[in-house]
Amino acid sequence: MADVTKFLNGIENFQQRHFGENAELASTLVDGQQPQALLIGCCDSRVDPAVLLNCDLGELFILRNIANLVPPYIYNDDYHGVSSSLEYAVCRLEVTDIIVLGHSECGGIAALMEADDSGDSGEFIGKWVNIAAAARDKVLAEMPDAPRDKQARACEREAILISLKNLMTFPWVKERVAKGQLCLHGWYYNIKTGQLRYYNQLTGEFEILVRRYEKSPPPADAV
Repeated sequence: MADVTKFLNGIENFQQRHFGENAELASTLVDGQQPQALLIGCCDSRVDPAVLLNCDLGELFILRNIANLVPPYIYNDDYHGVSSSLEYAVCRLEVTDIIVLGHSECGGIAALMEADDSGDSGEFIGKWVNIAAAARDKVLAEMPDAPRDKQARACEREAILISLKNLMTFPWVKERVAKGQLCLHGWYYNIKTGQLRYYNQLTGEFEILVRRYEKSPPPADAV
């Protein structure tokens, strides 16, 4: 059996902070949740939304899947994990913001890019990431001679736009956006630098929202 002591110690530390040092917040969350935003992020273990954004419990309603994708609205008898989470956040919790958080070095987007190379994407992954096939096709058409890693970085950003577009196919999302009750955001996190960009609808570009971390140099008189 694998050693999970680290995780058990972690929940003990969490209990001490949450129920001890932050007991007031803990008591308010018993009665329900009122998160401001739904964040749609990737399953990647390096991109934990609550950790990245330094959020307390109850501040974010988080939906994570491979490559932070949103499929278009389809109403049928299939299982709809993403759509049901989206419906709950928008119609029940009435969040005011939806953030699609993509990131660099995304394995899901890598699988999408490798689809044309007869790569093995497993039983489910290939079909899932194909939601963003239009993003891949656009990148390959516009950057046919670019190195593969640059194509992947561009596709990661284009896939965010696909998800934003698909969000607007949900009637209750579109209605709330039109009324000014709901705002959609596309963010792109760079794992290597920590830099965060956002999609500016006016310029059509991903622009810097939070710059990369720069370590302050030591004082001149430091030994």
